[in-house]
Amino acid sequence: MKISVIIPSGGLGKRINTPLPKQYLKIFGKEIIAYTLLAFQKIKEIDEIIIAADPFYFKLLQKIIKKYDLSKVSFLVEGGKERQYSVENAIKLINPSSDNIVLIHDAVRPLVSPKIIKDAIKASIEHGNAVVAIKAKDTLFKGTDFVSKYLDRNNTYYVQTPQVFNGIDIQNAFKKANKDNFLGTDESMLVKKCGKKIFIVEGSSLNFKITSKDDLQLFKSLVKPK
Repeated sequence: MKISVIIPSGGLGKRINTPLPKQYLKIFGKEIIAYTLLAFQKIKEIDEIIIAADPFYFKLLQKIIKKYDLSKVSFLVEGGKERQYSVENAIKLINPSSDNIVLIHDAVRPLVSPKIIKDAIKASIEHGNAVVAIKAKDTLFKGTDFVSKYLDRNNTYYVQTPQVFNGIDIQNAFKKANKDNFLGTDESMLVKKCGKKIFIVEGSSLNFKITSKDDLQLFKSLVKPK
């Protein structure tokens, strides 16, 4: 069994309005993506890491890989205009079989814990496909300018990553998405559209995605050297 990790790193970070995409920002001397990559490098069960990124940043990524001795990073592949296309490029490179497990994780979720990663891998081995998520604690509703419907938070989740899939299932999911001209917001959505069951793995509020200046400040406060 081979376990591969795909890190889509094509985001531009427009919401934070920084000179570099947020995944390449240095926080206390270390790029955000380096924190993320190191989290997976340390998991012995993982065989390889593939990064999908804008080729403009390949040289920077190569420097990061060398600096932190990220020996499990095997390939850099060109990212697409959308996350889905970036991940698909990596999937095509891996060409996984039914014996493969593929993890997909956001470059800007740098605080993912070893427990979450290992729990997700275990869930995929036992159930085929799995997604990390946390149960909603807030009251949630649907609407545009006005509230139209309240959602039951008891069975509503905030989706996180990693998302972990059987190699054949994720390949078939992308084939169907292309055939249907469907663009999803994450990979679990594509796999679910193929009729596959997806097991829910408990995540953590610390496994947040850095998308705003507030997120960036929170991350800084959590990793600040003591």
